[in-house]
Amino acid sequence: MSSFDFAVLVLRASLGGIMAAHGYHKIFLGGRLSGNAAWFERLGMRPGAFHVRVAAGTEILAGAALALGLFTSLAAAAFVALMLVAAWTVHRRNGFYIMSSGWEYTFVLAVTAVCIAVLGAGEFSVDHWIFGSTPFDGWTGLVVAVAVGAVGGIGQLVVFYRPAKAEAA
Repeated sequence: MSSFDFAVLVLRASLGGIMAAHGYHKIFLGGRLSGNAAWFERLGMRPGAFHVRVAAGTEILAGAALALGLFTSLAAAAFVALMLVAAWTVHRRNGFYIMSSGWEYTFVLAVTAVCIAVLGAGEFSVDHWIFGSTPFDGWTGLVVAVAVGAVGGIGQLVVFYRPAKAEAA
């Protein structure tokens, strides 16, 4: 095993596992689906019950796919879309730094996923076992992860994001 393949494996497994756990949390822990649906409604992602299921399912599937190195560039695109929506709906008003619940962490997760798409999944991945390499790695991986992710995230915001209007004083 090369140091490159080991490093990519650790990055994929860590980032994918974190994202899958985040989706699991939305369903089974904390506020569960009903509490998170109400939170999504308050954020402006309507209908909340639909969006919490889409978000949790995407986090679990994209996280598992990235961890396994399965369709790595598309999994990275899902990360970009998820983090774009999260940054815009939850963190944008709080500035950059995570200490203020800003968008710093969502940015780091999205950039890391894109870098994995560029590097490829490595030798110890389902992509390698099936295809002999990562489909769409290198510059193509960059374009797939960023373009597909941006279209998905922006599309979701354009179609579904309806924040409540600020009340007049």
